[in-house]
Amino acid sequence: MTDNQNASHNPALRLYSAFTLIADIIGLLLKFILEIIYSFMKLFVKAELKDLSGEVVLVTGAGHGIGRELALQYTDLGCEVVCLDINETNNAETAEMANALKRGRAYTFTCDVTDRDQVLEVANRIRLQVGHVSVIVNNAGIMPSRPLWEQKHQEIRKVFDVNVMAHFWIFEAFLPQMIEKNRGHLVSISSVAGLIGAANLVPYCASKFAVRGMMEALFEELRENKIPIKLTVAYPYMVDTGLCKSPKMRFPSAMALLTPKAAATSIIEAHRQGLVEATIPRYIGYLNRFFRNYPVNCQLMVKDFFETGVGIDDQ
Repeated sequence: MTDNQNASHNPALRLYSAFTLIADIIGLLLKFILEIIYSFMKLFVKAELKDLSGEVVLVTGAGHGIGRELALQYTDLGCEVVCLDINETNNAETAEMANALKRGRAYTFTCDVTDRDQVLEVANRIRLQVGHVSVIVNNAGIMPSRPLWEQKHQEIRKVFDVNVMAHFWIFEAFLPQMIEKNRGHLVSISSVAGLIGAANLVPYCASKFAVRGMMEALFEELRENKIPIKLTVAYPYMVDTGLCKSPKMRFPSAMALLTPKAAATSIIEAHRQGLVEATIPRYIGYLNRFFRNYPVNCQLMVKDFFETGVGIDDQ
């Protein structure tokens, strides 16, 4: 007879199981309430930022926009920064600007992150020339803006190759060494479009939702296996990098495009605070969670009120 069968026939065991369940529920509720209070208090206390000096940080898409600003700011914090980009000229400019800061040091490697073989080959060269990568920032991304029926299948595949599959090849190349050394931090750049669907961005939104799901699942795998690798997913609002060619907004003064510098600063701050996820600016995450509790039509009313979105790219 199994333990469960014994318990079902033994009043004392049934009573003990009931008390244990009640105790577990009470314990869960108490911890739940304490965590809410702790999280609320953290909103009013500036968190201590981790010292990143000496970390080896790999940034994809480092040749322009947010990637360039990330490379500059990580270098200024005393990091060794590995700049990865398909554009050799732009990447070299980023490294030159970073090394002029005379803080950390920047290195350049030309790589098409959608090509798994290239990524694995470059990873070997990085280990030999720079050393163990302790921080990965998956930043490279593209954003064609047109109705779905106007997007060609090659374009849709490329969106997923750059915005999603490249993350897998980068993780394949560097995560095993992080696990072996029992330390590391993975930062992936999703988007507010990974939280809220938007017209003219169906493939882009799908790719950024995929990044969100990938990182949530990876977080659970690492947590269940007690592997101390940290994760941060950033969800920036529209950023003035050239990707967002036709932004739409009803209140431009209150909802202006983020500068690449401001976006990079917030991403690095979230990394240094050890946040698992961060919307940029923060209030967008709170608004999204709040309005998700209401009927879909109410959510659509709010969207229509703000008139925020992305227009069609000029062809």
